[in-house]
Amino acid sequence: MTPFGEAVRALRQRKGVSQKEMAAAIGVSPAYLSALEHGRRGTPTFDLLQRIAGYFNIIWDEAEDLFALAGFSAPRVSLDTSGLPAQHTAFANRLARMIRQLDPDVIEEMDRLLTKAANTP
Repeated sequence: MTPFGEAVRALRQRKGVSQKEMAAAIGVSPAYLSALEHGRRGTPTFDLLQRIAGYFNIIWDEAEDLFALAGFSAPRVSLDTSGLPAQHTAFANRLARMIRQLDPDVIEEMDRLLTKAANTP
């Protein structure tokens, strides 16, 4: 499951609607919506994101948060380390091989470090 899929499922459950009902309302198939929720589909289009936000009647910050989650929810990621030092390429490859084995605590700590690095001038 992706962060976006998790958020859509939570919104759908909060509204008390089935995937079938929501899919019909936003103009997609129930199979597509299920695949999106389970992380078997890539990032939704901006148009679909707007239809989802409209369906749940979410605006401003909540919609912005949902759109941001969509940007971090591609289930297949590729990294281009060309031109970077060898240690960057080695790290990216090790992470790709080990991602499924990492403890959630390790992922959380790595995410914290990445967030800290991104916010450092």
